Amino acid sequence: MLTEQRNPRSANIDQLSAFHIVQLMNAEDLSVAAAVREALPAIAEAVETIAARLRQGGRLIYVGAGTSGRLAVLDAVECVPTFSTDPTLVQGVIAGGVTALTQAVEGAEDDRDAGQRDLLALGLTDVDVVVGIAASGRTPYVVAALEAANDHGAATIGVSCNAPAPLLQVAQIKIAALVGPEVITGSTRLKAGTAQKMILNMLSTASMVLLGKVYGNLMVDVKVTNRKLADRARRIVMEVTGVDADEATRLLALTNNEVKTAIVVGLLDVTPDEARARLKAAQGRLRAVIEKRS
Repeated sequence: MLTEQRNPRSANIDQLSAFHIVQLMNAEDLSVAAAVREALPAIAEAVETIAARLRQGGRLIYVGAGTSGRLAVLDAVECVPTFSTDPTLVQGVIAGGVTALTQAVEGAEDDRDAGQRDLLALGLTDVDVVVGIAASGRTPYVVAALEAANDHGAATIGVSCNAPAPLLQVAQIKIAALVGPEVITGSTRLKAGTAQKMILNMLSTASMVLLGKVYGNLMVDVKVTNRKLADRARRIVMEVTGVDADEATRLLALTNNEVKTAIVVGLLDVTPDEARARLKAAQGRLRAVIEKRS
């Protein structure tokens, strides 16, 4: 496997100074974006599939072990504040459960039965999308989870840093980011982990863009849960409507901090309920509501 090979460029890393170690690691990281670029057609296909399934009421479910699982959970939980998604819409499943987020759970990644059991415990349906993530492409827990997803009619996506790989054989959509040998042999939390993070960013973010949760490049579905996000919401309303800070604050208070609703109220001079109705009719697409007025 590529991810288990020795990297000749780092063969003497234990003899380098701190600066030269990080310089070497930085040089190696430069290859990650290029490897992900090669996988863009498959990533785009995956995004279109995810968006289509979510429109049908499905969910996006990530499955991974170790670093891959932790990255999966991270991407899933960040969708809630960024896009105001229900916590069940994007979920991360990690081998070994919650404990595995902060410490290694021995043997969890090798448990095929647990992979199937943990996935099916979510009540899998044929409109869900399951993304299996494994740097090696052969983690038994993840492969078994994707096999179970296939059996239940879900769309399946495999993300691997090796090819060919059992995970890619099982997946309907195959994403291979071939980043090559790691600086520390087999330490796939490095380049492979970076590649996986980049790909998960694309899968969730691009899907949410297609679902209308972004206007221009503004986070118009942001969930206001702290002062920073409240400030961001106010700036977004000001940016789109042209009102001052006080009026933006009033609009947000009037609409229960729903940024898109506040913008529609401010631009179209309608009630919050009418604004919500127009957004619902436009499937949440703010641009469609704004452009319809003209």
